[in-house]
Amino acid sequence: MRHFLDLVAPPRLGQSFRWLLASSWTTNLGDGIALAAGPLLIASRTDDPTLVASAFLLQQLPWLLIGLHAGVLADRLDRRRLVIAVNLIRAGILVALASFIFTGMVSVTLVLVTMFLLGLSETIVDTTVSTLLPMVVEPDDLKVGNARLSFGFITLNQLAGVPIGAVLFAVGNAVPFVTQAVILGLGAILISRIATAAPDRSKGSGTVRGEITEGLRWVRNHDAVRTLTLTIIAFNITFGAVWSILVLYASERLGLGEIGFGLLITATAVGGILGTVTYVAVESRIGMANILRIGLLIETLTHLGLAITRSPAVAFAVLFMFGVHEAMWGTTAGTIRQRVVPIELQGRVSSVYMMGLRGSLVAGSALGGVVARVVGLTGPFWFGFVGSALILTWIWKKLAAVALAET
Repeated sequence: MRHFLDLVAPPRLGQSFRWLLASSWTTNLGDGIALAAGPLLIASRTDDPTLVASAFLLQQLPWLLIGLHAGVLADRLDRRRLVIAVNLIRAGILVALASFIFTGMVSVTLVLVTMFLLGLSETIVDTTVSTLLPMVVEPDDLKVGNARLSFGFITLNQLAGVPIGAVLFAVGNAVPFVTQAVILGLGAILISRIATAAPDRSKGSGTVRGEITEGLRWVRNHDAVRTLTLTIIAFNITFGAVWSILVLYASERLGLGEIGFGLLITATAVGGILGTVTYVAVESRIGMANILRIGLLIETLTHLGLAITRSPAVAFAVLFMFGVHEAMWGTTAGTIRQRVVPIELQGRVSSVYMMGLRGSLVAGSALGGVVARVVGLTGPFWFGFVGSALILTWIWKKLAAVALAET
């Protein structure tokens, strides 16, 4: 057992990293449960597709409304205490929702309001948690730390959490929400054990607007982080366009049913697990610049491969490789940002990046539906291929400098 723990979280990373990792893996399981339970709860109360879709929108909307403000909070306040407080608030919201379900007083409006409140709190937590890793490990260990955190997200949030959430919902509509509340409480306890080694963050003596502007200006003036941010925005628009109609693509072009569609998503997650497990070894051999370049080339070819194939086996293989790239590229981009951004600006810079990431996914999803309706089902894939190829051509040479960037 001790050997396994040392393999997962090497002793050189310190005890605080182990507490952070344990908290992250724990809360990712809870968030994965919610990925299934939330939509199931809405669907059990209404068959209106607009209302069902609204649940997803209301959880993403806070990133556009308060994403930058969440970055200011992360830079002004004690980050560890902020995560603890907001996770306990999230747990309280879930307990309240479960109480309404138990008493039969839950309504669609109440569920949608709850989804929005959870989205607000999750925006703050996700922004703040992203700043903790560089406070507890040395710069040279950021890539190891990010790979371990990504492994937990993929296995527990994307793979394990969703089916567990569905099973718990079948046991009782309120059960998954109570379970998530307990998990969030446990995550708060675990993260409370972290002893941050970094000096006190900036207390934010200026105005909120001024501090937001400072974060935006820093991103604009730093070549590497600006390039990473613009890249994730551009590629997530093309990715969102494809992902939004993948369920239709699976059924109408590949001839797969609901289980087949689920297996397509699973193939991506399994590829992500391989990407996180092998990340350190691959990065030591080919370097960060090649991970960025090869990864974006894989993403570009993913669109092309899905556009031209009708074979489920080929589609599974393509999405498996996409999952490997997604995990490796995300780990690399996160490590570069954490390495070059001053500790007192980590929250605001992370919020700019995350706001761009989430916002572009929403925009791409909306665009994908329009393109598919006008051009046909493979239209979003061709749009993704051409768009990604043009962007990759533009940034290809820049990626070497991005990988070597310093503060």
